[in-house]
Amino acid sequence: MPLLHISMRAGKPDAYRQAILDGLYRAMREALNVPEGDEFMTISELSPANFRCGNAYGVERSDDAVLVQITVFASRTAEQKKALYRRIVDLLGDNPGIRPADVFVNVLDAPAENWSVGHGITQFA
Repeated sequence: MPLLHISMRAGKPDAYRQAILDGLYRAMREALNVPEGDEFMTISELSPANFRCGNAYGVERSDDAVLVQITVFASRTAEQKKALYRRIVDLLGDNPGIRPADVFVNVLDAPAENWSVGHGITQFA
């Protein structure tokens, strides 16, 4: 049950944004065994004045940087997360053509009782 929030600078075409969503979903399906149809993703497009992404940690980022925050059940292994990061970079590099240095991913672990996917109940606790 991943929940994704993607932040990026405004101005890219619809196909570019859809390629990001498709690539992230595919990476999660492959690396985290996310079930088909488990798609809960948003993209926030921000003006340059409202989006700052520095070059810390020896990574030279461009204006095409995307920030991806993924909240998942606290059951994913370090190996699964590493595979996810690698797969995201590969897929977003292929389409829409984002440089690996411009892909920033943060995974947040949340216990099952922190999730309600509808009807006001905790389906997984």
